[in-house]
Amino acid sequence: MEKQSFKQWFCSRKVQRRLVIFTFLLVPLVLLFMFTYIPFAKMIQFSFYDMKYLGARTFVGLKNYAEVFDRKEIFGSLFNSLYYMGGGVVQLALALFFATMMVFKVKGESVFKASLFFPYLICGIAVGFIFKFFYARGAVLDTILQMFGMNADKIPLWLQDQSINNVSLAATSVWRYTGQNVILFLGAMMSVDTDLYEAASLDGANRWQQFRYIILPSIKSIIVLNIILCVSGCLSAFEPPYVITNGTMGTGTYFVIMNRIAHENQKVGLASAMAIVLLILIILCTIGQKLFFKYAFDSSAEGSTIR
Repeated sequence: MEKQSFKQWFCSRKVQRRLVIFTFLLVPLVLLFMFTYIPFAKMIQFSFYDMKYLGARTFVGLKNYAEVFDRKEIFGSLFNSLYYMGGGVVQLALALFFATMMVFKVKGESVFKASLFFPYLICGIAVGFIFKFFYARGAVLDTILQMFGMNADKIPLWLQDQSINNVSLAATSVWRYTGQNVILFLGAMMSVDTDLYEAASLDGANRWQQFRYIILPSIKSIIVLNIILCVSGCLSAFEPPYVITNGTMGTGTYFVIMNRIAHENQKVGLASAMAIVLLILIILCTIGQKLFFKYAFDSSAEGSTIR
């Protein structure tokens, strides 16, 4: 067998194909390392220092991590995420309901779908300013309630009353993200074979039974994905409390407090430690959810097989 020269080897189809793949991957990989992995590594390094953006650094070891758990306004702000998680449950339930309605065909489906998805297209900062005016005393929501006969003195202060202001802020996230979940659910539902619905109808199954025994098992992976995205989004909620209330009156979420510590107080090391702690919490929640749903779905599938 004749030995190939370097030029022949380099111009061969196998080498050229690998070269093309490497060339196309090179730019995104460089960008990924430059703007993701290297900054992340630097953030881990900063979390062990007492430092500002400019100036001297002092190595403090795990002191910043201990401070994250010791300071009530930092770790305690995670409890505000429970309001957003409650809103996330409502959001997913509404999205599943609306998507199921549209998969069974309703009049005005296109208009209904567009109106649900439109809030997701609006910038989060703009949504914050919209609801800041919507919840203002004597503004849109108060006017609507008074039109239905509610006494103005009995209308709560939606953004000042600490018993309800976090609920009001969580409602903005429900309004904005329900349409996104509807589209994800609807896309999964439309992949289900329509012959199954026809066969179920011939067997006398109603809409609820079709949803429970055909749709729900078929879209379980999308449900798990939406729940994971919802929980991670709730833990990192930022725009509604930052724009509408600036994190005051007990509405500061973990991200808002972290932003305040990093930019207003210039405690970059502590803010970096907060970011690492949040990342670990999100990873643990994601793993826990995946294990739970894997066990839950496997158990339900096994139970239905036994029956």
